[in-house]
Amino acid sequence: MPEARSGTATVAPVLTRPPAEQHDGTREVLPPELGERQIVFDLSDVEVRYHGVTAVQNVDLRIAAREITAFIGPSGCGKTTVLRTLNRMHDITPGAEVRGRITYHGEDLYGPRVDVAEVRRRIGMVFQKPNPFPKSIHDNVAYGPRINGHKRGDIGDRVEHALQRAALWDEVKDKLRQSALGLSGGQQQRLCIARALAVEPDVVLMDEPCSALDPIATARIEDLMQELKSDYTLVIVTHNMQQAARASDRTAFFTAEVDDAGRRVGHLVEFDATEHLFTQPSDPRTEGYITGRFG
Repeated sequence: MPEARSGTATVAPVLTRPPAEQHDGTREVLPPELGERQIVFDLSDVEVRYHGVTAVQNVDLRIAAREITAFIGPSGCGKTTVLRTLNRMHDITPGAEVRGRITYHGEDLYGPRVDVAEVRRRIGMVFQKPNPFPKSIHDNVAYGPRINGHKRGDIGDRVEHALQRAALWDEVKDKLRQSALGLSGGQQQRLCIARALAVEPDVVLMDEPCSALDPIATARIEDLMQELKSDYTLVIVTHNMQQAARASDRTAFFTAEVDDAGRRVGHLVEFDATEHLFTQPSDPRTEGYITGRFG
């Protein structure tokens, strides 16, 4: 077993081991599953509070490897709040508190000696609005490998590989030293995906990655997600039910209800294979949402 980083313990070997030094442009391919889904995240009775006020509660679901899982539901139902628990983004949110249990490959994601930097390397995130750094295209993608200590001579290969995986290489290979801010919105979002992929994560979280894009750019991102799921686990938040139906393997439907104090509290209503959830939902609230009767 690789040694833990300084200051961490081996109680969570998945999350405390350092990145591999070697990389030949390929990823380890897990053996095909024989009737069982390999579980990446297991959420049990998860609740998120802000300054003591519950925002979402009673979340129980299991997210499998090499699949696209979509979170859908009306505004304020807790989709993004739950997504952010998966790579401990709430650690930097003042007043936020995550309760319950979340495991990542069987390890407690919120264990006291887990290396949070390693969590975020393995579980990358792409945000709703493209957020390239005010740097060159090359330096945007190279940023992660550099801060993770990869050898200077390897970084160029990593940049090229990540841009290829993000279906952007052919469009930018002759202008890598130009500012990333000069790219179109769709290109900027694919650049942000490439930046996430450059550190070879296991999971990519996407918070409404297409909401600011036109239909053509949206289709490119959806096609890209289908390509990426052969190597990565993807979890997306989307307000676009058609996108969830097209792109995801499994869908979680969240809604919000008013509690005794008059506050809206989100919770998970239903989680199922996408085709089944959209054609034969088990809860009338799910049917009401996907048919447009509310939300």
